[in-house]
Amino acid sequence: MISVFHDLFFQPAIFPLLAIARVTERVRLGPAALNPQTLHPVEIAGQVAALDLASNGRAYLGLVTGSWLDQLGLEEQRPLTRLREAVEIVRKLLAGDRSGFAGERFVLAPGAGLAYEPLRDAVPLMIGTWRPRAARFAAEVADEVKVGGCANPDMIRLMRSWLGDDGPRIVAGAVTVVDEDGAQAREHARAQVQMYLEIVAGLDPTLELGPGELPPLDKFALAGTPEEVAEHAQALYDAGVHRVEFGTPQGLTTRGGVALLCDRVLPLIA
Repeated sequence: MISVFHDLFFQPAIFPLLAIARVTERVRLGPAALNPQTLHPVEIAGQVAALDLASNGRAYLGLVTGSWLDQLGLEEQRPLTRLREAVEIVRKLLAGDRSGFAGERFVLAPGAGLAYEPLRDAVPLMIGTWRPRAARFAAEVADEVKVGGCANPDMIRLMRSWLGDDGPRIVAGAVTVVDEDGAQAREHARAQVQMYLEIVAGLDPTLELGPGELPPLDKFALAGTPEEVAEHAQALYDAGVHRVEFGTPQGLTTRGGVALLCDRVLPLIA
């Protein structure tokens, strides 16, 4: 499985995903995640359909309500409504349903639809969230729920309680830095995670931080020696995740980090 983040102001996920699709045969591919506040559901459906064609049916779609939208002058009073409507429109378009849609945020005229035939009439859906209401919605429609920027087993257990025992699979993804020098790995991870801490630290209800207290690194990053990262990942699996996404930069260098993850970390995870 390879996910590509689609964070605001960063390179759009579709470009590297299409490039990866050309040189792989088995891995599932998808954006984690697109935001219907900044990308219309028609464009989302088009991108995932294109990726599915390019990968011969290996695409998944990740959706999220998003952060940092104040930098665009966007204020969303009901983000879950927008997310719910986006899911419905994307599904209609992929399935060839031209009955139209009239919602609070989006409208699709009767007869409107994709001018080409997608490879599949549906793709797996992942919804990214830290919040209980969005989790309850995801339990109705999604195959997976990602807690992005999370490496906290307590948060995974809480998410499972929101989703229910028979709910979607849980994905945890966070900045990852693995190196033989554990201290140097943690120092590098701390620098990499800073841009996200402002957002995600306030989303984790399992933390009880005092005034001025810094969030613990190990709740938001996987960092250390191969053995330490494997132990941390195993704790997430034991808490109930189906999949751990080892996020960028993977190591002090990406090439070195990926090699250590494949050769040293994964064999230690049950």
